[in-house]
Amino acid sequence: MSLTVEPSGKACGAYVTGLDLSHPVTDRLIAEIRSLWLEHKVLAFPGQSMSDDALEAFTLAMGGFGDDPFFTPIEGREHIAAILREADEQTPLFAENWHSDWSFLEHPPAGTCLLAVDIPPKGGDTLFADQAAAFAALPDQRKDYLRSLTAIHSAKLAYAPEGTYGERDEGRSMAIEPDESARATQLHPLVQRHPETGVECLYSTLGYIVGIEGMGQAEAIALLSDLAQWQARDAFVYRHRWEHDMLVMWDNRSVLHKATGGYEGYRRELHRTTIAAWSG
Repeated sequence: MSLTVEPSGKACGAYVTGLDLSHPVTDRLIAEIRSLWLEHKVLAFPGQSMSDDALEAFTLAMGGFGDDPFFTPIEGREHIAAILREADEQTPLFAENWHSDWSFLEHPPAGTCLLAVDIPPKGGDTLFADQAAAFAALPDQRKDYLRSLTAIHSAKLAYAPEGTYGERDEGRSMAIEPDESARATQLHPLVQRHPETGVECLYSTLGYIVGIEGMGQAEAIALLSDLAQWQARDAFVYRHRWEHDMLVMWDNRSVLHKATGGYEGYRRELHRTTIAAWSG
C-alpha cells in the first residue's frame, strides 16, 4: 500500500490517500501515519467509509482513548461523541473560539479524530492554527519571556453550570453535561516542547486559559488577548473544508482549532474520538 500525501500549502494540514481505514491497519502503516501527523499536524483522509467500530479501532491504534469530560457518548459507545447541529437549531455555534481540546486536564489529549457522518453542502469549515509556527515567528526576547510563564487552565467558562454550555444553554442538540467540576484549575507552561518532536509550541489560548500564575488578572488577560491575536494570524491558519466519508485527525499539542458556521438550515454531524496523552 502506497500513501499519497498532498500538503495544504498552508502552515499545517495535508490530505492522505491510498489507504483504507475501514479495516484494521498494520503497525507499519500506523507508524507511517504518525510520522505524517507529526509533520503536518492535521491529516485529512478522504473517501473513508468507516463505521464507528473502525473509528474506535483507529483511535486505539493511534494511542488509545483519552478522557472526554462533559460529553455524553452516543448510544452504545463509551468513547464516541456526536458533534451535532440540527438543521433548525438556533443555539450559538459550538466550539467557535480557538482552543486545544481539554487543555484543562492534568494530562491533555494528544489528538482528536472527527469522522464525517452528515456534511452540509456549504459552510462548516474547521480552522486550524499552527502553534509551532506561531512561536517560531516571535522575536527572541518575546520567546524568552513567554517561556517563563505558566498558564492557569480551567473549563469553567464553558462547562460550569453558568458557563457557555451550562444550564442556560437550551435547545442544543449536542449531548453536553455541564458540571461543578469544571471550576477546577490546572497549570501548564505557556510554551511547551512537543513530547514527540521536541519543537516548542504555544499551548492553548483564551477560554481554557483563565489566567497566568503570579500575574494580576487584568495584566494576564491583556497579555493573553494580545497573544491570541498573534496565535491566529492568517500566516499560521489552515482552513479545512469537509467532505462526505472523510476522517480528520489533529495534534492538540501543536495546533489550535475552531468551528465555523455558514450552514444554516442544514444538519451537520461528525463522530469524535479523543487520542490519549502521549506516554512515550
